[in-house]
Amino acid sequence: MLISELAARTGVSARALRHYDSHGVLVPHRDANGYRVYAEADVPRVLQIKSMIAAGLTTATIGRYLDCARTGDHGVTLDMCPRLRAEVDAISARLERRRAELEQTRERLGALTS
Repeated sequence: MLISELAARTGVSARALRHYDSHGVLVPHRDANGYRVYAEADVPRVLQIKSMIAAGLTTATIGRYLDCARTGDHGVTLDMCPRLRAEVDAISARLERRRAELEQTRERLGALTS
């Protein structure tokens, strides 16, 4: 299938699919004209990538751990190895710090408007 069909089937833009290709997390075949040609197996792969990006993982991290992704009845899950667990924990800690910073900003804003 061509990029437009994969985009339509996955809800991921063609631009994002080209981004995945440029970062090596989704590698399509090329036809004689150089067009990207995707296989049926790329549909769940794109959905896994999409879920991992939505969870805060970078394409570099996804590239290292995409083989750990599983798609089941409850969506995408990751088989956790110690290195992946450490990266996920670091992302979670960074988000928690950012949440605390936002809460402090909200409190300061509230103090200004009281």
